[in-house]
Amino acid sequence: MLAIQRLHVQLGARTVLDDVSLAVAAGELCCVIGPNGSGKSTLLRAITGVVGAKAGAIHWDGAPLPDERAARARLVAMLPQNTGSGGDLTVETMAMLGRTPHLPPYGTPSRVDREIVEEAIELCAPDLRGRVLGELSGGERQRALLCRALATRAPILLLDEPISALDVRYQHEILALAKRLTRERKLATICVLHGINLAALVADSMMLLDENGVVITHGTPSQVMTEANLARVYGVPLKVTAHPRSGRPQAQTWWDFGE
Repeated sequence: MLAIQRLHVQLGARTVLDDVSLAVAAGELCCVIGPNGSGKSTLLRAITGVVGAKAGAIHWDGAPLPDERAARARLVAMLPQNTGSGGDLTVETMAMLGRTPHLPPYGTPSRVDREIVEEAIELCAPDLRGRVLGELSGGERQRALLCRALATRAPILLLDEPISALDVRYQHEILALAKRLTRERKLATICVLHGINLAALVADSMMLLDENGVVITHGTPSQVMTEANLARVYGVPLKVTAHPRSGRPQAQTWWDFGE
């Protein structure tokens, strides 16, 4: 269980996260939604240790996440925003970077490391073996980066807008893969998404933050995606109806731009 308790993060004079608490079990995918500037990405960066917290605690299986960088990286893997093209790195080389927290200084990968990387590629991108990242499409590159995250063998997986700038096909592919890996590997996964309808379709649980980094609600998609909650945070009228296939909540706008 990943447990975040009363987390308070301040950047300069601005409070970005205010008294945030969240629990995510192994095998659970939690989507964090909220408007721009609500602290969604900052929450992930605080879990990785890149951003320090002024107050609060983050625990995995009852123990605080370690401050030491490599030790923390063995527990937390992240797929960040704006990863760039990857240049001339091959998919195998990118995936092997996920083993870095497990290697001694100036150490070289062992047979076990190579087997773990091969397993990650087989799960996420078997069709991309030998390919160069700079030549991949956006969706293919995300799958290659997921290989790196999986190769870490971390029990906590953080996804920061993993489908931004992807078309509909690759959005589905990446989210379906994240869902499957969360189940099969028993990962505690937190996924930040701007698309609230996609979040409601894929998530086991959701958390809604407001513009001040305050948790408005946390629960099932049906508990979070109410018209009252969404209007309070986004400030626009949204009609929530059931998805015709899954029955999960979906928000529709009432905007009319004319003919």
